[in-house]
Amino acid sequence: MESSDLPLRPIPGDYGLPFVGAIKDRLDYFWFQGEDKFFRSRMEKYSSTVFRVNMPPGPPIAKDPRVICLLDQKSFPTLFDVSKVEKKDVFVGTYMPSTSFTSGYRVLAYLDPSEDRHTKLKQWCFDLIARNGKHFIPEFHECFLQSCAAWENDIALGKKANITAEVQQFAFNFLLRAVCHQDPTAPGKASLHQNGGPYANDWTLPQLLPIQGNTGLPHPVEEAAFRTVVLPSFLEQSKYDAIHDFITTYGTEALAMAEEMGIDRKDAAANLVFFLSFNGYGGFNLFFPEITGFIHQFGHFDLMHELHDEVTKAVAGASSSNVTLQALQNMPLLKSVVYEGFRYKPPVPHQYGKAKCDFVMESHENAFEVKKGEMLYGFQPIAMHDAKVFERPDEFLPRRFMGPEGEKLLQYVFWSNGPETVKPTVHNKQCPGKDLVVTMSQVYVAELFLRYKDFTIDIEGTGPAAKLFFHSLTKA
Repeated sequence: MESSDLPLRPIPGDYGLPFVGAIKDRLDYFWFQGEDKFFRSRMEKYSSTVFRVNMPPGPPIAKDPRVICLLDQKSFPTLFDVSKVEKKDVFVGTYMPSTSFTSGYRVLAYLDPSEDRHTKLKQWCFDLIARNGKHFIPEFHECFLQSCAAWENDIALGKKANITAEVQQFAFNFLLRAVCHQDPTAPGKASLHQNGGPYANDWTLPQLLPIQGNTGLPHPVEEAAFRTVVLPSFLEQSKYDAIHDFITTYGTEALAMAEEMGIDRKDAAANLVFFLSFNGYGGFNLFFPEITGFIHQFGHFDLMHELHDEVTKAVAGASSSNVTLQALQNMPLLKSVVYEGFRYKPPVPHQYGKAKCDFVMESHENAFEVKKGEMLYGFQPIAMHDAKVFERPDEFLPRRFMGPEGEKLLQYVFWSNGPETVKPTVHNKQCPGKDLVVTMSQVYVAELFLRYKDFTIDIEGTGPAAKLFFHSLTKA
């Protein structure tokens, strides 16, 4: 076991009595304290950013909810070191949804890099993105314009325009159009009509409900319905089957690529449903409304007008009147705003890994011994607000990542299960679509401000159940 120059300290905290301790921590997490206070109160209690605690959902869904929690920039990257941690079946935490949700296959997100299937499936994902690279921005543009028309029509009728619902449509549709080369809303065999995004959302939701709070239901009902039993896949089977049927019908090029790499076609189809519905669409579905809300809340009209001016000038100076990769290179403020969104509220807040061996891990102040088999957990929203790395960490600063000094901070942005300055490979667990997600998030903001000079927003609900609406839109 390696040594450290920092003082060695036993990991503080405990798990309480079997079963009872886990239930108490779960109630604190969801009801008595809430997510942020749950972690910060323990940081204060133990005077440490590293401590032991039980993570939801706990029993009976998760047999062993005990974790070592990592909440600072120095300890958190341990979760990315696959020489020290195993990433098998830990994608959503201390429990794993049934493989019946994915045609009986353990899909890529649940595989460790040491597994042969991980190498093949991740390389296929890289190749799929590369082959279809030229399609993503044009298809996004077409889908986005359809949503703009819907928003503008609602506002013209004196109604609020639903951001959340429209993102649910175009974020899913553009991915299917780019990868499968077929509009999922078009009439025809296996058409999803206007149901693609909602179907993907409904299929994803039961896999996350055990670790997701604030559904809007009374607390006892939520606990009984979502955290004492595992929701069966058959509740959403028809929606999964519809997306699966679309992919097997129109995604033949992608599936043929997989077969050429030695991947079973059924395995590839299950993974493609997951890539597009859970990984890709799920991330966009969360992040696009949130970055819209952040710009409105923290930048107001001044920031909106600056973004509008930057985008219009960059597009006018490029070779096309539309948003392109070339134009994005001349939008430093917009790029910084997007990175700040990933830092301020990462779309994937939780990371897990199980220790492969005994090793010493460091926080800023102390060293800690980790034993083989212990589960490590990181809550990214607090690590991304580490005051030892980020100035004014709890503020949304649009220009944080601009200029040489700002760019140096990108190494501390971990939303993709790895530093922003590191490339995903078949040997790590960083999101294979990291660069695509960043690019398309920048495209979303650019498209928004190419068309609109400013907007106002209303929010209904809280937490995961919150919905955003445009109250007004000022066209450019």
